[in-house]
Amino acid sequence: MLSIVMLINRSGSMVLPFLGVYMTDQLEFSIKESGIVLSFYGVGSVIGSWLGGYFTDKFGEYRVQSTSLFLSAPLFLLIPIFISVEGMALIILLQSIISETFRPANSVAITKYARPENLTRAFSLNRMAINLGFSIGPALGGILSSFSYELLFITNAVGAIMAGIFYVRFFRKRHKIYQKRNKEKKITNEAIQKELSPYKDFPFLVYCLLCAIFSVCFFQFFNTIPIFYKEVAHLDQKSIGYILGYSGFIIVVLEMLVVNFADKYLTIAKTLLYGILMCSVAYAMLAINHHISLILLSISILSVGEILVLPFMSTITALRSGKTNQGAYMGLNGMTFSISFIITPLLGTSVASDLGFNTLWIGSGVVLALAAIGMYFVVNWLLPGKVKTAH
Repeated sequence: MLSIVMLINRSGSMVLPFLGVYMTDQLEFSIKESGIVLSFYGVGSVIGSWLGGYFTDKFGEYRVQSTSLFLSAPLFLLIPIFISVEGMALIILLQSIISETFRPANSVAITKYARPENLTRAFSLNRMAINLGFSIGPALGGILSSFSYELLFITNAVGAIMAGIFYVRFFRKRHKIYQKRNKEKKITNEAIQKELSPYKDFPFLVYCLLCAIFSVCFFQFFNTIPIFYKEVAHLDQKSIGYILGYSGFIIVVLEMLVVNFADKYLTIAKTLLYGILMCSVAYAMLAINHHISLILLSISILSVGEILVLPFMSTITALRSGKTNQGAYMGLNGMTFSISFIITPLLGTSVASDLGFNTLWIGSGVVLALAAIGMYFVVNWLLPGKVKTAH
């Protein structure tokens, strides 16, 4: 049911991939100005991830998820009112803070309701719902934006409200039952103090650094790639939406199959190694030429690489955390990904504007290849005895 909530919510999530196009096309911002505004989404995401982790450990994941969903809806409706660079930066910052508190709480909810042996599959199922939503959302967003960009923001708001209503109706009673069952098992302050803070967990901090490096390169999918499709490949909004939706469709179709295969035959370290290397190849390919066939091949490889990386990264965080600090661990790991939403738009648009997109794609490929090698060794260091050996 958590996955269904995600599906409803993310089916309306079509604003982010089109924000860069919206600002350069509708508001006539420069590429650099668009990058600055998009970076404020990253600032809000970092703040939201930290707050989400803190509030989840303090108040529980139910309250955090429901509050985030209902508060984010009106903020989507306010976005079209702001037409200056400063105004857009402010509203995107606020919207990001509210919406991103949802993620750590949602991850904790998955670890709460999933069986330990099914943890990676549970994260994969949730991601599959996200990507099915992204498959629907950007494709619909491309169609809607060809008529009016304002329809994107209205649809996002409706999606958030529907997800919030569904979540509250289904999980309110289950949350109360879960709380009642665990009253007798309430953990003492002494037990809480014994669990290590993620901010003092050095191997985990190194792991988060590599996650941040990966995400800075990978999440160009949400900002510089749509601009590249528009400005260099000369694709219209509908085509961009279809390509982004195609990526989500690939993930929906292949995710569980690929994850089950990796779970059975590969270690977590090797899975991340191969997945990040595939992302490296996918970005480097874009420097060859801009033909639609190569763009589709690149996005296909990138999508499979994403399947091999993101669900297992969540599993590593869950395995490393304890019973009373899951929110803090998920929040910190979420912050490392959120940092990419600050750095990636600024760095990506600056490199593309000053040095060209080919330099950006080759540089991304090289950095990802180095991150893949580093991640292989760090994961083996991080989870000794917990890293599954291949059959």
